[in-house]
Amino acid sequence: MDSEQQRSAETAASGRERDARLIARLGSARRILLAEIEKVIVGQQEVLQQILITLFCRGHALVIGVPGLAKTLIVRTLARCLDLDFKRIQFTPDLMPSDITGTEVLDIDPETQQRRFRFVPGPVFTNILLADEINRTPPKTQAALLESMQEYGVTVGVKTHPITPPFFVLATQNPIEQEGTYPLPEAQLDRFMLNIFISYPQRDEEIEIFKTTTTDELPEAATVMDGRQIMQVQRIVRRMPVSDHVLEYVANLVRATRPECEEAPPFVRDYVEWGAGPRAGQYLVLGAKALALIDGRFNVSCSDVRSMAHPVMRHRIFTNFTADSEGIGVEDVIGRLLDTVQEPDEKAYAQKARRQKARPAPASDDEPTDEHTVVS
Repeated sequence: MDSEQQRSAETAASGRERDARLIARLGSARRILLAEIEKVIVGQQEVLQQILITLFCRGHALVIGVPGLAKTLIVRTLARCLDLDFKRIQFTPDLMPSDITGTEVLDIDPETQQRRFRFVPGPVFTNILLADEINRTPPKTQAALLESMQEYGVTVGVKTHPITPPFFVLATQNPIEQEGTYPLPEAQLDRFMLNIFISYPQRDEEIEIFKTTTTDELPEAATVMDGRQIMQVQRIVRRMPVSDHVLEYVANLVRATRPECEEAPPFVRDYVEWGAGPRAGQYLVLGAKALALIDGRFNVSCSDVRSMAHPVMRHRIFTNFTADSEGIGVEDVIGRLLDTVQEPDEKAYAQKARRQKARPAPASDDEPTDEHTVVS
């Protein structure tokens, strides 16, 4: 090994050690972060974890829950704990795209008296954006927000204005009242990494909510992380290794949701109209990585993938009329998929991979190969 290769190997090893130390610190930071959030938010542990996973994966989340379950308070408290800028948009039918993205205004220079256009940024230029009741605004305004989510920028006229990362959108929907709403199309739903359900609190949690929110002294959460550290965690999530048998399990799970695939079980062909696309597999892998990361682990398992299956796929699988008539929902389909699709055997998969790696390459038709030579 020459000196350049040795330096490269040492740099890579140093980077892995640095990442391992950061993951170990992140496990304790996660406990401190949740403890600070719990000063303000009672319960909702699973919701908080899924929101953190989405943030650490550079994704966006769609939250569905009835009014009054502290969706806004959760996001505002999280922004305070992470020392991030927070803004909220209340979506209404008369909201225009420029109300979100910003607009250009005509100014007169006080010195030269020349007219010029000046861009006034909209509320989308922030770190954490709460898009409250996103389905109550027309598709044109929805598309303006989703463009910002995908491109991390806003184009006004001929100029694109970048949004400074980290940038995280939490959109909410009310599942009760659907009159006068504009449901998000399937292609736009697919842009959200997770679909998070917020349910009613438990009895003891509800009593604690009554106790803490009806006094003069309201608790406040302290800052635990900042934007630079969050972006560092986002880079580590992308660099985390995933074994091949976990990737095979993700592929088997996603392909089993598609009625036209041969891997699909009979109940999928009976009840599913459209299955999940490749983006579901990408988010299953990233979500499993982030879940292992916030637990202080550097290895990703199939159980991590299973934990992310419902929030990742519940808005990417669409049932047909037969399922609706029999009262079978998407949650039932995902649950049966998790029971049906078996995890690959790790040892058997590793042995199979070693055999394939050691297998000689086929001889070329034009050039004979020595029978004693093994091409790896």
